[in-house]
Amino acid sequence: MEAYRIIDLLHRDWIGKEVVVNGWVRTFRSNRFIALNDGSSQRSIQCVVDFEAFDDNLLRQITTGAAVRVSGTVVESMGRGQDVEIQVRDLFLHGGADPERYPIQPKKHSMEFLREQAHLRVRTNTFAAVMRVRSALAFAIHKYFRENGFYYFHAPIITGSDAEGAGEMFRVTTLDPKDPPLTEANEVDYTEDFFGKETNLTVSGQLEAEAYAMALGKVYTFGPTFRAENSNTSRHLAEFWMIEPEMAFHDLKDNMDLAEDFIKNILRYILENCEEDLLFLEKRLLDEEKTRPQAERSELSLIEKLKFVTDNEFKRIPYTEAIDILRNSKPNKKKKFQFPVNEWGVDLQSEHERYLVEKHFKCPVILFDYPARIKAFYMRLNDDGKTVGAMDILFPGIGEIVGGSQREERLDVLEKRIAEMGIDEKELWWYLDLRRFGSAVHSGFGLGFERLVQFATGMGNIRDVIPFPRTPQNAEF
Repeated sequence: MEAYRIIDLLHRDWIGKEVVVNGWVRTFRSNRFIALNDGSSQRSIQCVVDFEAFDDNLLRQITTGAAVRVSGTVVESMGRGQDVEIQVRDLFLHGGADPERYPIQPKKHSMEFLREQAHLRVRTNTFAAVMRVRSALAFAIHKYFRENGFYYFHAPIITGSDAEGAGEMFRVTTLDPKDPPLTEANEVDYTEDFFGKETNLTVSGQLEAEAYAMALGKVYTFGPTFRAENSNTSRHLAEFWMIEPEMAFHDLKDNMDLAEDFIKNILRYILENCEEDLLFLEKRLLDEEKTRPQAERSELSLIEKLKFVTDNEFKRIPYTEAIDILRNSKPNKKKKFQFPVNEWGVDLQSEHERYLVEKHFKCPVILFDYPARIKAFYMRLNDDGKTVGAMDILFPGIGEIVGGSQREERLDVLEKRIAEMGIDEKELWWYLDLRRFGSAVHSGFGLGFERLVQFATGMGNIRDVIPFPRTPQNAEF
């Protein structure tokens, strides 16, 4: 008989039917009641065992974490919090779990402990819920782009250019680290390396995506990116996933329109399709916030935060206006900001971005036209000569979640910007070719997938929304 998913059995329509289910034991009480979960739902199904009908040796192996197959009849449950249960006829042990060594026991574990058990933590309710929401978000992203005429583009993971100009990249090499070949100047001779030049893991697929947008019209990347930033904060990962659409013949306004519609669409998808997991995560977040000082608690529940985004028009203001608002705000005048806002040209911090969203406008905000000196070389220089057509989308509780721009399509201006920033033009010859041959207005943006998952699930640390986090001194799994 075909095995069923537990999520499909948790209603009364199945009463009286014979079923087979596979899953992992959450608890086995009184040698009679197995709480079985297969990862398809937040809820487990109760399987009632007649202990006299089974071998004692088998029952002793049915412990928390064991994988079993249950065959039996779905019956109405007399227990609280469940409509149905399975009256067990046959019980098969796929694989036991030594109760002395199995670390995920039916009790509350700290996030720090569970990060040390990243291969098993998804068997907890919290991480199973987060990963189901993550999967739904990924599907919604592909669905949105497919329905809006985009082509999925796979950007290279190994690159010879630094798209962000950050310099914090992981080197890719086959050279012997103890005895690399050297040039006459006593420097590492990368012409002897596998690719014949210095190469790294990519921080962004944007530049390559631009090339494809200038032929296919609208493309998007959704893949792993890497940043060798030695940071141990709750917002940083060394390996993370990025969504990066690029659109030919789209200016900055088109870019903002698309980004707003895109975000609203994918968040509506999980509101409609992940209700059970979101309600669980909302309750978890509420319980967690009760332990925090009143001033640090969010005014919105998790689902209210999601609807705050989906149900509000995003306020659009230029950077210059935002600076005036922040400069004259009470927190700034009373020196409550950790980073005071005193002059035009400063790079905004998360505390400034959250103030604009949560206190001043009380809706998501898109800032645009940033100072050229704090933005990347590829962003289109505005007519004032001091700002670029950049845009950032700001969310409650998190600050910036999307960064994008209209790209510089003018060859002479781009060459000048590259020179001003000290970038080697030879490394970007092919990128400049895009401006030599059929250049056109085009735009795009980047959205860090883990930051989106973190917002959507209410998790406090970005390490808890990716299956196996990669951070400084941590690549265990």
